[in-house]
Amino acid sequence: MAALGGVALTACLPSSPGTSLVPEQRPQVLPAAYRPPSVESAQLRNYYRVLQQDLLTRGLLRTDGGGPETPFDADDLAEHFEEIAFYNEYAGRSGSGLTGGLSRWSGPVKLVADFGPSVPEAQRQRDQTVLATYGARLSRVTGHNITTTARQGNFHVIFASADDRAYVAEKVRDLLPNLSDNDLQLFVNLPRSHYCFVLAGGPQNAPFDYIRGVALIRAEHPDLVRDSCIHEEVAQGLGLLNDSPKVRPSIFNDDDEFAYLTSHDELLLKMLYDPRLRTGMRIEEARPIIRILARDVMGQPL
Repeated sequence: MAALGGVALTACLPSSPGTSLVPEQRPQVLPAAYRPPSVESAQLRNYYRVLQQDLLTRGLLRTDGGGPETPFDADDLAEHFEEIAFYNEYAGRSGSGLTGGLSRWSGPVKLVADFGPSVPEAQRQRDQTVLATYGARLSRVTGHNITTTARQGNFHVIFASADDRAYVAEKVRDLLPNLSDNDLQLFVNLPRSHYCFVLAGGPQNAPFDYIRGVALIRAEHPDLVRDSCIHEEVAQGLGLLNDSPKVRPSIFNDDDEFAYLTSHDELLLKMLYDPRLRTGMRIEEARPIIRILARDVMGQPL
């Protein structure tokens, strides 16, 4: 989403030195009973309602996935894959923005929805259904084992409002006990200009082999923006960690043109989980394979 542009954790990041994404065993955090929203949360809900309407009025948040005005070929797709899978403008491991290797999950991805105590039951049920449907779609697209579960997941999607700061702080400490205080504050005190974000990665000895993901989505968002956050953050948490204005038609940029994962994005995910690529692969080694994969998924000859 465009409002995410300045956040260090906007894209999925491998764990930084001294940070482990392996959780400790702690007691489960249970949400309290529902309570009416505060003035702050109510104001945010109205702000995002007006923002969504403004985006729609300008022809953004499209749900059509693109059309004749957004053409791309195999060469475009290969270039886009490199841009999204191997670069990260916020946390590159070199001055070029390269992350150092291809990131993805080798084991099953178990999505679980977590809700702050302020989130109404009807909204919880709706968001759980959207997440489950989307997870099934991602599993079909990637050929990877992606499911939703009620507990013991390894990719948590937290839906919470401004009134749920204490819940979010405790939940994130449980899930990511070694997270830095600065990164924790992004979860707890997310600026209004940021819609949602995700942090995903692996252990220090295998940072490109993802084992844990945590996304935060504002509960104050209206349905379409909330759904768009689910689409983008979960997809980025699978390993397509960058945003770039070069990539279109796609949710992997900051222009808010598309609300949902596009057919172009499905091809990127299909390429990411192709067994011909290897987790941790450097871009130079992967580039010839990427060109072959792009032509394969586009049905174009080599």
